[in-house]
Amino acid sequence: MTAQTASPPDLVLFNGRITTLDRAAPEACAIAIRDGRFVAVGSDRDVIALAGPQTRRIDLRGRRAIPGLIDSHMHIIRGGLNYNMELRWDGVRSLEQAMRMLKDQVDRTPAPQWVRVVGGFTEHQFAEKRLPTLDEINAVAPDTPVFILHLYDRALLNGAALRAVGYGKDTPAPPGGEIARDGAGNPTGLLVARPNATILYATLAKGPKLPPEYQKNSSRHFMREVNRLGVTSVIDAGGGFQNYPEDYSIIEELHRDGQLTVRIAYNLFTQKPKEELKDFSTWAGQVKPGQGDDTYRANGAGEMLVYSAADFEDFKVERPEMPPTMEGDLEPVVRLLAEKRWPWRLHATYDETISRALDVFERVNRDVPFDGLHWFFDHAETIDDRNIDRIAALGGGIAVQHRMAFQGEDFVARYGERAAERTPPVRRMLAAGLPVGAGTDATRVASYNPWVSLAWLVTGRTLGGLALYPAANRLDRETALRLWTEGNTWFSTEPGKKGRVEAGQLADLAVLSDDFFAVPEDAIQDITSVLTLLGGTPVHGDKEFSDLAPPLPPAMPDWSPVRRFGGYQMRAGAEGARPYAFSSEGAGAVTAAAAGACGCATGCGVHGHAHASAWGAGVPVSDARAFWGVLGCSCWAF
Repeated sequence: MTAQTASPPDLVLFNGRITTLDRAAPEACAIAIRDGRFVAVGSDRDVIALAGPQTRRIDLRGRRAIPGLIDSHMHIIRGGLNYNMELRWDGVRSLEQAMRMLKDQVDRTPAPQWVRVVGGFTEHQFAEKRLPTLDEINAVAPDTPVFILHLYDRALLNGAALRAVGYGKDTPAPPGGEIARDGAGNPTGLLVARPNATILYATLAKGPKLPPEYQKNSSRHFMREVNRLGVTSVIDAGGGFQNYPEDYSIIEELHRDGQLTVRIAYNLFTQKPKEELKDFSTWAGQVKPGQGDDTYRANGAGEMLVYSAADFEDFKVERPEMPPTMEGDLEPVVRLLAEKRWPWRLHATYDETISRALDVFERVNRDVPFDGLHWFFDHAETIDDRNIDRIAALGGGIAVQHRMAFQGEDFVARYGERAAERTPPVRRMLAAGLPVGAGTDATRVASYNPWVSLAWLVTGRTLGGLALYPAANRLDRETALRLWTEGNTWFSTEPGKKGRVEAGQLADLAVLSDDFFAVPEDAIQDITSVLTLLGGTPVHGDKEFSDLAPPLPPAMPDWSPVRRFGGYQMRAGAEGARPYAFSSEGAGAVTAAAAGACGCATGCGVHGHAHASAWGAGVPVSDARAFWGVLGCSCWAF
């Protein structure tokens, strides 16, 4: 037994199968917690013997427990402000089911509010392998504005939404996207991200916003939703329309009130093209990395450092070529960050972008040595071996996300199966000794469900069932879990503080609905948490632990999709599934158990475990680089 205790613990958990990720003692049956930290890890007999009269005891009933999951790339602050307004198609496995949910929400949404489906899904996850048509959307929503965002490639607006945002025949073509039009020049409702996603998010920003009290409620519900999936920490990657300090006021108020149920380390994301250096110079005088506490703290800069270095990751279109100004724009910002000892992260999808950024980093490092500064690239789907080694030589890392689980079919269609086999080459990164962490890039480009990411890392398959990776680029389950726990602590400069079940570390824990190490590969994505602890305090409880976590107030407003559907839609048959039954009129039935546990309505299960056959397409080239184009890009809306 490992122990750091001189007085009785506050809490003892026993009769479990605990994966500690401590290499010296990888498995345990029981743990003791005091003052928010693990103080003993070992056998039932040894740990229970430490309990005193006031110690609370929880029987884990043989369930698997793991360290609380850490998402190294999520937009949780922005996502929380909007969560209660959004109908989530995350996890829905048929377009038929998605459209029934849409119709139900349209019927309950009062004017002038919108119904929004803002990312987190892909057409490839649907059995029908397609998006709804504009005619289908208009048929279920003739009067209520509907905005549906699909990844970063397009948005679908019904006629009511076009009227609400003021797009008509005389609306000029925007510089950052395309408004599709019919033969008479009228907008059809399709917005296309070409060359970047500016049109999508500028349009979304025209919709109504929640008032501050509702935003607080919304943020709490979103945190509880990720707690339900075992997430206890997030590194927030900033985002478009997420200004500092204005858009951080809600999360900071929740922190002051002791209502955060997720540890957040936040990055600052520049908002003004051509004024990036001014932004970071200002922020360097306002906040310092590490400022805060173990629950809410500043982390550094990015993922946007300069707009001219942001390559757009829509694999339906050609690779964007970064403008010639990229290096000149990026260097002064990186130089400032290195001088101020600010860690940074940089969005980079393609190897070509990474090469040019590394030229800048190496030049700055010669003058201002990085010397242990935690900096890293996000995404890196097409990075090559040479650039992996260059990052290692500079002491950097790579945070990977499961975007290919959502867009793998599109990548294969454009570049071919061989090119997709290392997208990204995670095993090669680990072999090079790089710090590698995992995350989701939720809520818009992918789902926030960590188990979808873990399934992708282990199986190498997309949500549509396409096998992307050979065994040489897939991970075993323990390695994948380490990327979601202790591996991610490097990216918030917190190694040794959390990420393992070990005496002295923060007592963040997830007790699982199913054993991650025993379920079939196809069932990994269905895992949830039945008990989530943050610093030893229950923040989510389900099944036999449903009475341990405090209930939330109902989702606000009363027409919120969260009240009816919850968030991620579990597949039918999964232990964590929250059934949503439709009547012939399309109305939903709510299960009381989930409503009582989280204060919101339940979600729906859809269409079981049936998988459509792997989708594929022939491509005219064998060399991806020969097919890449030279579109300029200044995408900001990550």
